[in-house]
Amino acid sequence: MIRIEGLTKYYKDLCAVDRLDLEVSRGEIVGLLGPNGAGKTTTLRMLTCFLKPSSGTIRIQDYNADDNVLAIKRLMGYLPESAPLYHDMLVYDYLVYIAAIRGIAEGDRLARIKSLVDLCGLKGVMHKSIGELSKGYKQRVGLAHAMMSDPDILVLDEPTSGLDPNQIVEIREIIRRIGREKTIILSTHILSEAEATCDRVVIIHRGRIVADGSTDTLKQTAGMEKVLKVSLNAVDAAAVKNSLEGVAGVRRVEHPATEGEAIDLTLFCDPDQDVRRAVYRLIKETDWDLLSFYPETQSLEKIFRQLTQEN
Repeated sequence: MIRIEGLTKYYKDLCAVDRLDLEVSRGEIVGLLGPNGAGKTTTLRMLTCFLKPSSGTIRIQDYNADDNVLAIKRLMGYLPESAPLYHDMLVYDYLVYIAAIRGIAEGDRLARIKSLVDLCGLKGVMHKSIGELSKGYKQRVGLAHAMMSDPDILVLDEPTSGLDPNQIVEIREIIRRIGREKTIILSTHILSEAEATCDRVVIIHRGRIVADGSTDTLKQTAGMEKVLKVSLNAVDAAAVKNSLEGVAGVRRVEHPATEGEAIDLTLFCDPDQDVRRAVYRLIKETDWDLLSFYPETQSLEKIFRQLTQEN
């Protein structure tokens, strides 16, 4: 559906996007995740042909972006971070105006607008001025605008930026409904949004892709240390620490200063080794009083911070 190869963009001496390669299949919801300034918006603007790359190629279906800009734009709906709306127009008038610009036949416009009103939850504000609407409803109007021509691909730049928690959930649900039929690429720096909305996450840092996969896959293969949590009762903490650090695959053991008989230990282990059997065997052989023993799930936040930290 979408193939990007070697995509690069310079602003004078600043490299905003650096040799980016990406493929997106039909029906995927892909999240571009990265800190501010990572190159997400620049990538989307090149993808939608609003910016010309310094080098690299973009292919959408059978079209090359160098020679088929209008054909590619007809396949796409684009919602930038701040939806460019006419605030003095009524919502209904604005959608009629956009339908006309998009070339929808006059006899089909009302039906198309009605379906978008139902999809985006705009029924109660159709005769209000856009300028009177909350940020959440303005985003809904912008989403209806982007969907007006029923595009195959929907590109959303920070679609929930500035919204309150309730509005974020509502926009997220709309995106999930649209994603049943469309290919969607959205950018965000909100980790919970990417995890809840996207089928696949692409983490970008300094214009380069540093991770690509589902959130579950990233948690398993991000190359981070595996973490085991162990709680023992009535043992000597220093002796336990020394014994556990002797297990093959255990890099280090940490335990906070605790009061009472129980101690909690954190084992940091090699990512490509499963040390649980060896650790349990040691606990059993030494007859330590085991209270709890479980692997700690890596969070997307922790993975994101490790992959995008400056040093």
